[in-house]
Amino acid sequence: MQAILNVAFPIFGVILAGYLAGRWRILGAEATTALNAFVSYFALPVLFFGTLARTPVHSVLDPGLTLGFGLAVVATFAVGMVSTRLASRGGLAAMSLQGIAASWGNVGYMGVPICLAAFGEAGLPPAMLTVIVTAILAMVFGVMLIELEVAAGHGPLKTFLRAAFNVARNPLPLSIMLGIAASAIGVPVPTPLEKWIDLLGAAAAPCALFAIGLFLSDKSIKSGLAEAGLATIIKLLLQPLLAAFILPFFVDLRSVPGQVALLMAALPTAANAFVLAKQFNISVERNTAAVLLSTAFSVITVSALLVWLGVS
Repeated sequence: MQAILNVAFPIFGVILAGYLAGRWRILGAEATTALNAFVSYFALPVLFFGTLARTPVHSVLDPGLTLGFGLAVVATFAVGMVSTRLASRGGLAAMSLQGIAASWGNVGYMGVPICLAAFGEAGLPPAMLTVIVTAILAMVFGVMLIELEVAAGHGPLKTFLRAAFNVARNPLPLSIMLGIAASAIGVPVPTPLEKWIDLLGAAAAPCALFAIGLFLSDKSIKSGLAEAGLATIIKLLLQPLLAAFILPFFVDLRSVPGQVALLMAALPTAANAFVLAKQFNISVERNTAAVLLSTAFSVITVSALLVWLGVS
């Protein structure tokens, strides 16, 4: 109960505030786009870079955590693809989008603030590592599989390179890599720059959570509930169960990195699932429903996991 009051309630409370602000039209229609841009291009990248630049490289680059978490993501991606193939005989693009909805957790906007609230600064490096793993697996391979059907004839190598380029230019993975590089080189962060990083980075968590609420307030569920329900079950239940089974082979689940990875595996579907569906105009309603359903039910599942982990 302490975990729910001290960690889950503030996190989901900020999301609710954003949702109500959107539903009550307190903020203009352009607010979601503007706030998302601020979080994606300024607040979170600065937080990521500043934290990693001041963290020893060996504390971030954990091969065991990378492999264990990556296997859980890949497994749920595959299950998601199979589920939509069996349910609706969807093609490769639709299967890939279902795989993304079932495996790509909201590790950036929701995961990082939760880990920061639950574990403090110690939770940020492993959380950022899961952001990299998720982005590479879900973005590169997920988008590549979509492109193989949508852009048939362009060649798998060109498709892969295009997807890889989209990840490389994304400010979140890019800021993580730059932060790791700065730490490895040992570049000192000047005090004025450090204070600027801390000031701007402090806005990342509340703004990211508020942005999730704004995003959800503008969406509605009209169809695609059956497969969205399957994606929600796979994401909220199967992925953390698989992570709980796989991770102990690579990392101690009693450690902060192990608990962070397990928590990140339990997060709801990221809004990227909707964004990609909208971009390719495939399974838009289904992926929208997956984001909404998984986020709503994650209030229960994530809170329960925090209690089970004994986070206070």
